[in-house]
Amino acid sequence: AKLRGIDPQSDLAVVKIEAVRLPIAVLADSAKTRVGEFAIAIGTPFDLDYTVTFGHVSAKGRSNLLQGYGAAAMDQDYIQTDALMNPGNSGGPLLNIDGEVIGINTLIRGMHSGIGFAIPSSFAKEVSEKLIAEGKFTRAWLGIGIRALRDDLDMREPVKGVDNGVVVESILRGGPAAKSDLV
Repeated sequence: AKLRGIDPQSDLAVVKIEAVRLPIAVLADSAKTRVGEFAIAIGTPFDLDYTVTFGHVSAKGRSNLLQGYGAAAMDQDYIQTDALMNPGNSGGPLLNIDGEVIGINTLIRGMHSGIGFAIPSSFAKEVSEKLIAEGKFTRAWLGIGIRALRDDLDMREPVKGVDNGVVVESILRGGPAAKSDLV
């Protein structure tokens, strides 16, 4: 296989295999995945090949999963499942009841907890297409810390008539926003 690209932040890579008539996994549109539907995790936990577990999609849109452990680098959402995963499941598919890939297994919250996370297949497809075309996946970033206006009581008073938005609370030194007029 030939490496086409790696995206360390999403824990995804694309390799090209020179072969014909290989079976192809069908990617589902993970945006259509519903909480409560069956989820099947396949992987190699503890070097036990072809291990299959099942459960349900527990939640969608999970983020900030590694608070204190590089959480700033996690700018994506995950599918949460109770299909049991262990070390070695990473990189394996999370399937729906029709055998379509709804996600790529990537994280667990504690051993034997029944709380696992998968990169949604729609995001994995977006990343893989960029890795194939450009060899990298570029993320936009401003280098600012924000919070919701609705959560900032001090700012709601001087900004009358605005119900939604964000408040810039910090600007990262050396980041793109540091060169702007933001203060």
